[in-house]
Amino acid sequence: AMSAALVGYSSSEEEQEEEEEEESRGGGAQGTPGASAGRPRLPAPAGLLGDPDPEEAVNDDSSRHGGRVRGFPHERGNWATHVYLPYLAQEEFLELLELLVSRARTYVPSLAAMEEFHLSLSQCVVLRYHWIEPFVRSLRERLAAFHRFFCVADQVKVYTNQNKTRTFIGLEVSAGHFQLLELVSEVDGVLEEFDLPTFYKDPSFHISLAWCVGDLSGRLEGQCLRELQDIVDGFEDSAFLLRIQWEQIRCKSGNKYFSFPLR
Repeated sequence: AMSAALVGYSSSEEEQEEEEEEESRGGGAQGTPGASAGRPRLPAPAGLLGDPDPEEAVNDDSSRHGGRVRGFPHERGNWATHVYLPYLAQEEFLELLELLVSRARTYVPSLAAMEEFHLSLSQCVVLRYHWIEPFVRSLRERLAAFHRFFCVADQVKVYTNQNKTRTFIGLEVSAGHFQLLELVSEVDGVLEEFDLPTFYKDPSFHISLAWCVGDLSGRLEGQCLRELQDIVDGFEDSAFLLRIQWEQIRCKSGNKYFSFPLR
């Protein structure tokens, strides 16, 4: 098995480090990414490791990505792979995000807003190139029966990654947890087939909103967190806004995207 406790979380949370945070994320990915190689490359969902392309040079120059270190050594033919629910942010959500980030910056000025949003259903794991197709096929079979469902993500929470090199502010799910666990158990089944690490045992499902380098959770918890929660609770139509209908599951492997529509 690959011992990829890569980016496990301190208290079993699920945010991954992304390698090329600034470089690979342009605007949001609006269209549905296709799996074909010919399409223009879409920015990686925030919170992902970078793309170990088979062709990519193996030397890992950490100065290229803000001094951040890879969660696993780069090798040719290893593809960073992640299964998640993509969330397409509407204008109101971005307004709420702006309010939250500007308030949180009074506590942590280095905080940066995410540019894309998702809810993770797997850790970031490493797939060999020739495993991608059977992996995706197996996911497709296991996820085919799932119906669309709603969840509510309205609880502001602070997360750190396992090695405490990053801190995140996220919106934790308060309703829909059971359906998410059911999805994770199917994804876990596929991961087990490929001898890959499964998801955290007691996950805190969330959508990350902002991040900063270092462990600054101490500054964000307590007073700051209470103020952020007040902003969410008081935001116009927040109950409607933060009730999310998931329509598809997505898998990103290296620079390829695969979509699995929910029924």
